[in-house]
Amino acid sequence: MYKQDSDCPDLDHGITRRKFIGAAAGGSAALLTGGLASLLKPTASAAGFDFIEATIPQLQAAMASGALTSAGLTMGYIKRIQSLNPTLHAVIEVNPNAVAIATALDNERRSGNVRGPLHGIPLLVKDNIATKDNLQTTAGSLAIFGSQVPADAPIIQQLRAAGAIILGKANLGEWANFRDDEAETYPLAVGWSARGGSTNNAYDLSYTSWGSSSGSGAGAAANLCAAAVGTETDGSITGPSAVENIFGLKPTLGLISQDGIVPISHQQDTAGPMARSVTDVAILLGIMQSPQSDYTPLLQRGALNGKRIGRDVPYFDYSYYGSGIPGDEETVIFANHALDVMASLGATIVDTDTGDVFAYNGDEFTALLYEFRAQIADYLATLTHTNMRTLADLIAFNNAHCPQELVYYDQDVFLLSEQFVGYPNDPNYIAARTNAQTLARAGIDNALQAQNLDAIVAPHLTNSTGPAVAGYPNFSMPVGIRSSGRPAGMLMYSTAFREAQLIAMAYDLEKALNARQQPQLLGAIEPIPNGGFCTGHQPQGKAHLPHGRIF
Repeated sequence: MYKQDSDCPDLDHGITRRKFIGAAAGGSAALLTGGLASLLKPTASAAGFDFIEATIPQLQAAMASGALTSAGLTMGYIKRIQSLNPTLHAVIEVNPNAVAIATALDNERRSGNVRGPLHGIPLLVKDNIATKDNLQTTAGSLAIFGSQVPADAPIIQQLRAAGAIILGKANLGEWANFRDDEAETYPLAVGWSARGGSTNNAYDLSYTSWGSSSGSGAGAAANLCAAAVGTETDGSITGPSAVENIFGLKPTLGLISQDGIVPISHQQDTAGPMARSVTDVAILLGIMQSPQSDYTPLLQRGALNGKRIGRDVPYFDYSYYGSGIPGDEETVIFANHALDVMASLGATIVDTDTGDVFAYNGDEFTALLYEFRAQIADYLATLTHTNMRTLADLIAFNNAHCPQELVYYDQDVFLLSEQFVGYPNDPNYIAARTNAQTLARAGIDNALQAQNLDAIVAPHLTNSTGPAVAGYPNFSMPVGIRSSGRPAGMLMYSTAFREAQLIAMAYDLEKALNARQQPQLLGAIEPIPNGGFCTGHQPQGKAHLPHGRIF
């Protein structure tokens, strides 16, 4: 059942989410000149060990030497969450048992049992990934607050078995941004949820957090966790990673189990690691996937020597059509510089073209509408302690709780999806999914084969759709910080199950570029304007399809 704000888990101690958002424009600049900016300095420590920016192997080495305990590390991250989360809104809730779990893992270590590289490592996971514990799994929505999942998602089971601590749930664009075309309503709304508020970018508070894995991106970037887990249907791991100066890998479809993840589409959804280093991405991926694998032997210099890298020309030239955010076209300069560095490391750079995503992104969206309507009902059927069973139930809930759920943007995608009945046998559905997938895969595979390429690159926030629809891996990597203080990223993608090659090449580039920098929380928060949807408004679905999507 729906609970008022005062009953919901909220980390904004002393100031409510809505009061903070309302006051942020006037107060954030002054706030940053004082105590908040000082929190970003590397003064936080756990048992004397400075864990800020530490990689997972560095944390493991400190725990092995006795310089750090998992309990101390966990408390250190919780302290940072308490300090920074009222501004960033990256975390919906902290696991109340996190320190106790860490203490038990410390005791295991003292007895000589170390489960592996994630033993005692605190992680944030996106709030659409099922955890059967004291944490909620709601996709950011109040509609299923209080519901209970049947079990941990398989990836959570694997992480726990490996000794990882589920530190808390990361905020997200509600329902993984598949409720409305938020970017058309207001660009900063893409990281908003009714439970968590608006995730703010840790580098520039006035900039987008981009994509539904917004909290996972900001949490990892601001050292609120050792690393994070996000999910992507199209752009929601790669986008937030790019704008938060971290590494994020959307894996090949099927490499990681989809079970226990609130779906948009089993034909595109996947979880993936988001972290401050390629090393940490490699460790997380190896444990999250089925069967598990060890990518760490690939983390050696020299991987780019002799490789052929395709420069996806349509995304680099004057017709750059990425985010549409003024100034983001500057990322092309940083991506081109990264290619120059790749060449200096022995790679051959050639121009290529993976095709026009606008030839099939309409079919992608049509297919997703069919898939979501059916698959969300299947997911809701697994929950207890809720009366939400269909998409129609969710729509009705939002209408009944308009001031909480529809204050900033509407639910036009929900309304549209409700009309797309007939999955999986409707001929229109089959045609849309088949055409989109065929064109996406052909675009990437033909480019790779025709020019004997090892990978293809594009500037950030551009070609997430090709690899997403194809079901192919896509690695988002930081390549610099612009003069505005906003990060610049680059995408590197290939054909199915090429994660090992992408990780090896990304590691080589990471060590040469050294583009990772801590965030500075520049700028001032821009409150999301009230959409006016709750003043006698009866929501109606839009007739058009969205042009750019990040879910």
